[in-house]
Amino acid sequence: MDYKYFKMINFIKKRKILIIFFFLIFWLISYLFLPLNITENNASFEVTDGSNLNEITKQLVEVKVLKDSFRFKLLTFIFAKRESLKRGHYKLESNATALDLLDMLVNGKESLYSISFPEGLTFNQLIKKIKANKNIKKTLKSYDQANILKVISSNKKYVEGLFFPDSYYFYKGTSDVEILKNANNVLNRKLQFAWNNRSSDLPYKNMYEALIMASIIEKEIGILEEAPIIAGVFVNRLNISMPLQSDPTVIYGIRDKFNGNLTKKDLKKYTPFNTYVIRSLPPSPISLPSLNSIEAALNPATTNALYFVAKGNRRHHFSATLKEHNRAVRKYQK
Repeated sequence: MDYKYFKMINFIKKRKILIIFFFLIFWLISYLFLPLNITENNASFEVTDGSNLNEITKQLVEVKVLKDSFRFKLLTFIFAKRESLKRGHYKLESNATALDLLDMLVNGKESLYSISFPEGLTFNQLIKKIKANKNIKKTLKSYDQANILKVISSNKKYVEGLFFPDSYYFYKGTSDVEILKNANNVLNRKLQFAWNNRSSDLPYKNMYEALIMASIIEKEIGILEEAPIIAGVFVNRLNISMPLQSDPTVIYGIRDKFNGNLTKKDLKKYTPFNTYVIRSLPPSPISLPSLNSIEAALNPATTNALYFVAKGNRRHHFSATLKEHNRAVRKYQK
């Protein structure tokens, strides 16, 4: 064969190599940015401790997130180290790409879950929500009051009201202890800040009494803007040693015996929480108070009102005298 023929063969070979090379580059680059096959069934997956790249890609192929393992392994080889893929529970968005997936695994961007504790919740209701959340790791053998107080390092006698109502975000496997400690720490910080910025001449011996008042306000209010006025009424009553006469405290005191209908007998029956009987604050909060109720308890409105009655539209009618109050009761609670 002459020289020209060999030259032509080599040129064709080089062109083939270049074509193949550019095809591979295009194939890989397009793979980086094309959406994966994400459905409701395979959006969430878990990488356990000790899983290697082969095991991770095999798992992703089995649940059909990846069509094959080769390209993702190649992607990992180019942009990351095999051992850099982190354990965790992940959730992919519907338009996630292979690059997004690699970024999640390398940087440990686990999916977050949430649990919500609404305002006015009791401790027993809070614990039920924790127990029902399958993403929280249950580590406590007992959820009784004494054990929880020990867990959160509280010197209080009662556990009620010691957690801030909010939505808390966490990684799968976060323990019940961590959730409780976090909610308690948030409550302590917010309560301390509100206490430091309180009005003067309040009838509370300490922050805890303010928290107790806030929990009662929380159960009484229908609309947020009335919280300071209700606080003002209760502060006025405390200042003259007048019973608070708050129905929610009576209901809390009789607990499971309450059938939805508060009777005159209930109002007269003694419990430490019956503020129709006692002339002071009850011994503990009766619910989780919101920041709005805490601030209202520590910055009550200036009012001459000593009474209020529900008007049926989530609002209350406030009265300075018993005569006016009785008239309002007849009007709004026929």
